[in-house]
Amino acid sequence: MNILHLDCSPRGQDSESRRLSHKIVEHLRRQAPAALLVRRAIGDGGLAHIDANYALGQHSGTAEVVPRGAVATSDALIEELEKADVVVIGTPMHNLSLPSVLKAWIDHVVRARRTFRMTPEGKVGMLRDRPVFIAIASGGRFSGERARQPDFLTPYLRAILGSIGLTELHFFSVQGTGLGEAAVAEARSAADLALAAHFGN
Repeated sequence: MNILHLDCSPRGQDSESRRLSHKIVEHLRRQAPAALLVRRAIGDGGLAHIDANYALGQHSGTAEVVPRGAVATSDALIEELEKADVVVIGTPMHNLSLPSVLKAWIDHVVRARRTFRMTPEGKVGMLRDRPVFIAIASGGRFSGERARQPDFLTPYLRAILGSIGLTELHFFSVQGTGLGEAAVAEARSAADLALAAHFGN
């Protein structure tokens, strides 16, 4: 089994989404000790946004694009994704949605005539489906009875990843990280229980 672990937090070791996504990886590796793990940390903003050459290729199937810059980066990221049997994404929720670094990665891998094709009914994914585990950390609560903020992150990820063929999404979260130590401890415990229930180990 090949695992692709995408870490989107700028907070490094202090990141709750990083901690939670690492726990997911640990569960997966207990099930498959020989799994190959590829980690890609993009939280520092090191992944550049798409460029004009890439945008030209998205716009037209007959445009002459060169295999450098964002196109070369896209090729590498898509190849990485295609090789993965399982994808793990650790991400904070920024301003009710996804951080710009995760959007940059998505813009590279959601690529016309490469990971999706256009039809009269809309986009059709070209990638094989596989489990995608998404670990979210948020300062407020966005789900459950105590939710006090909207959630534009999870529905967006369902829609955009589904457009390239990835529909088996599993969400886990640590919510309320800005509400004090007791709230964080409670959220961590709830997330650990959810992971144990899902993986059974």
